[in-house]
Amino acid sequence: MKKVLLVTGASRGIGAATALLAAHRGWDVAVNYSTHAQAAQDVVVQAIAAAGGRAISVQADVANEGQVLAMFETVREKLGPVSGLVNNAGVLDVAARLDEMSVARWRRMFEINVIGSLLCAREAVRQMSTRHGGSGGSIVNLSSAAARMGAPGQYLDYAASKGAIDTFTIGLAKEVAAEGIRVNAIRPGLIDTEIHASGGSPNRVRELEHLVPIQRGGTALEVAQAVLWLLSDEASYTTMSLLDVSGGR
Repeated sequence: MKKVLLVTGASRGIGAATALLAAHRGWDVAVNYSTHAQAAQDVVVQAIAAAGGRAISVQADVANEGQVLAMFETVREKLGPVSGLVNNAGVLDVAARLDEMSVARWRRMFEINVIGSLLCAREAVRQMSTRHGGSGGSIVNLSSAAARMGAPGQYLDYAASKGAIDTFTIGLAKEVAAEGIRVNAIRPGLIDTEIHASGGSPNRVRELEHLVPIQRGGTALEVAQAVLWLLSDEASYTTMSLLDVSGGR
């Protein structure tokens, strides 16, 4: 039986690249989306299914507990219990200083980026853990190089939410290591995806790539390849790791 992978926020960017690569490497894939239904369906139908893979798209706002519970039940019914989770869903807001930010912005940021990841990981543990009758699995959280750089004057609330993901990764990895579950995080740097446009800076990668030692921005595929390694048996002794995919920045 194939292993089942759930990728949140997988209708585009790093999530879509991860879902596609996972399917090519033999996973059955659940492609989660919040609002971009057609994009998620395109990933599933036109790419994964066309290549002979097995996949479904499933809608859920990861910050909504009821929707997350329904999503995991749908995945279990249609594909089987999850053995891999990629906590990729996240949001970025427009560049601003702290004294220009609203509480509503912070709440949205932390509800999706942090609480959403905790919610999905909780449900994954309930299906994966040997303590609950599962057969183990792997969780990969998407953090950011911003967690260690702070993103001053731009996105420090986003950076703070990703710092929380780093701490969460370390704690959960220790908590479930003896239950057959590995937990790691990827910290991407400047990656050329649509998230920069949603933050009001569509040309951000090109404007800042001179600051990267490798002298270019990264691609979603390059991040996905690191994610798939952490999910794989090749990383069987790797847990609690925070892996930078940032070109040396």
